[in-house]
Amino acid sequence: MILYFTGTGNSRYAANLIADATEDEMFSMNERMKKGDYNQLSSSKPYVFVMPTYAWRIPRIADAFLRKAAFSGSKKAYFVMTCGSQTGNAVHFLKKLCLDKGFEFMGVSSIIMPENYIAMYNAPDKTEALKIIENSKPHILQTAEYIKKEMPLPKENISPLDRFQSAAVNPLFYSIIVSDKGFYSTDSCISCGKCVTLCPTNNVHLKDGRPEWSGNCTHCMACICGCPKEAIEYRNKSKGKPRYFLSEKP
Repeated sequence: MILYFTGTGNSRYAANLIADATEDEMFSMNERMKKGDYNQLSSSKPYVFVMPTYAWRIPRIADAFLRKAAFSGSKKAYFVMTCGSQTGNAVHFLKKLCLDKGFEFMGVSSIIMPENYIAMYNAPDKTEALKIIENSKPHILQTAEYIKKEMPLPKENISPLDRFQSAAVNPLFYSIIVSDKGFYSTDSCISCGKCVTLCPTNNVHLKDGRPEWSGNCTHCMACICGCPKEAIEYRNKSKGKPRYFLSEKP
């Protein structure tokens, strides 16, 4: 069973490729999060968790979901992490998660995908994004072969810097950076409500036809990058930057 969490589509894309290659079922963690659905999931095949990298670890919202949800059947757990550059020492925390949940840790695969975190960085333009996506396919499909054969994923090298970033920088990122106070809509807003639909934490709602944020943001960039009119900005960080949002098929 493949479960994915995504903000702007990278992890959904990887999950789709893996599902096709392994002929396995695929479910959206986003949909279950929005509904508060933590009902038991059962699979005879290994669980494959696909999600982005937030400050060199899996998103806290995804970690919380996995800890709260019930799982039965297979005890094997694979992790696929999409990232702009690297996943740090996420493996350390994933092993602890598996220990706490009674999973057998089968490894983590880091998949380089287009950057989407325009609250701090630049997203690539469409041409460059498509090139990065195409380059990711062989690694995703190779990962799928390991999963299909139920073999452990190859270990990735971990440096002292990786350990520092995942252990020390990640908490600072959440305490200092992650906040919805910088988001606002411009006059280009057409009151379509897509930002409301996309938000996995039900943090966005429309008031007088304009989006408002309620203080429970995970910085997934779904609202700002998924806006069809690019009518959402984040402080002065996002102005003029390309938005990156990957539909079902690029």
